[in-house]
Amino acid sequence: MSTAQEDKKIAGPSTVIHPGTKQVNRGSLGSTQIGSVEGAFEALGPWVTTIGRIILGLVLAWFGYHELVVPKLWTGYVPFVSSTSQISQVLVLIHGVILSILAVGLIVGVLPRTFAGIAALTMLEIVISLTITAGLSDLVLRDIGVLGLALSVMASRHERLVLQT
Repeated sequence: MSTAQEDKKIAGPSTVIHPGTKQVNRGSLGSTQIGSVEGAFEALGPWVTTIGRIILGLVLAWFGYHELVVPKLWTGYVPFVSSTSQISQVLVLIHGVILSILAVGLIVGVLPRTFAGIAALTMLEIVISLTITAGLSDLVLRDIGVLGLALSVMASRHERLVLQT
């Protein structure tokens, strides 16, 4: 029996053997990709948007919490208003509440595309105001990444762990 015929016998009738590839016999599992990196990525496929949504919610919760607990640390990022004024603290508190509400909605899975869209608009506002006030920086690039995550969650139609009516 030739090597290709032996490989096909080990792999089973439904497995395609490509010339030059090495098949591994995994006992009762056959030579499928269970346990391989590709198999793990395939298994994660349906969960990617859910994982992204929850991570986005955790990031927004982190910043929302800190804006609510210590608003004075964030008043310097409020554009066109003095960082020492009371109005800047009020604006930071309002922003913290908005971020916290978005975070809860995203983590729990209530209207995830809508909440991700609002988060994307909020992140766009942050990116624009930071760029205008401080120029391009590592903070702006980080927030562009969070904006991209919000846009990808907003664009996805297939979710898991979502509250439905």
